[in-house]
Amino acid sequence: MSWSRKDLLDIQSLEPEELTTVLDTAQAFKAVGQRAIKKVPALRGKTVINLFIEPSTRTRISFELAAQRLSADVINFTAEASSLKKGETLKDTARNLEALNADFIIIRHSAAGAPHFLARVLEVHVVNAGDGAHEHPTQALLDVFTMREKKGRLAGLKVTILGDILYSRVARSNVWALRKLGAEVTLCGPPTLVPPAFARMGCRLTHNLTEAIADADIINLLRIQHERQRKSMFPGLAEYTRLFGIDRARLALAKPDALVMHPGPINRGVEIDSDVADGDRSVILEQVTNGLAVRMAVLFLINGGKAPPPAPPATPAPDAP
Repeated sequence: MSWSRKDLLDIQSLEPEELTTVLDTAQAFKAVGQRAIKKVPALRGKTVINLFIEPSTRTRISFELAAQRLSADVINFTAEASSLKKGETLKDTARNLEALNADFIIIRHSAAGAPHFLARVLEVHVVNAGDGAHEHPTQALLDVFTMREKKGRLAGLKVTILGDILYSRVARSNVWALRKLGAEVTLCGPPTLVPPAFARMGCRLTHNLTEAIADADIINLLRIQHERQRKSMFPGLAEYTRLFGIDRARLALAKPDALVMHPGPINRGVEIDSDVADGDRSVILEQVTNGLAVRMAVLFLINGGKAPPPAPPATPAPDAP
């Protein structure tokens, strides 16, 4: 299936075939990062603007490197040093950037729906790098890319997402992607952070950690989203760690080949113990590497690039548990 969308705004609106197109394209771009010369000319002469109204380090750097490896020019724009601090609207700021002949605007914003709003008023390509507690589409794409690479499939895979589900845009995007591609999803965390409404997305809900990880192929951990919570949703971090933190002893309750993921930044000693984060069942750093390939694929495809032929069925990496 060819890619025909101008923007990447969410996972919810994508068809399964579109998700697979991104994953297959990312597989081709991952090989670029393994060359001595890590650039291709796919976006030569194009300008990519990182419009990050909400702070970020990992995602911004990943998008910046992805654009540079496609030979684009990159401008980083932050709210702290912009006219937004002087009262200019997001629409006016974005239109001024478009008037400077930008070709892509990658936006992270604390307000859900901000990327969709810009896509309606701009002609340039818009990519959602995270909007409030709504969605984070490229994080979900890199997560499912990593799962497919390590496990050889997505259909039938059992994935547990553990932590702050209510306020997590990563959780929402992951659920949409995994369900569309045939995986079974379990959501686990304190009752205040895993409300019953998520069952409507086709997920199994539980507040029992042992039950959640017992048959999981993937355990995807989320940090507590303090910056998005309006009030404390649980007694304290120590209580959260006691009930839902993953350490070596708790990981031993899972299947011996279950893998651990985390979108970062990780809170060592809270949702994950250092022994687990740095252990041989953790693929956290591989997620970072794969994120670069996925973001290259997204920029390439929405610019009109031709997707590669469908990939053959994936097989687990030789060193996978």
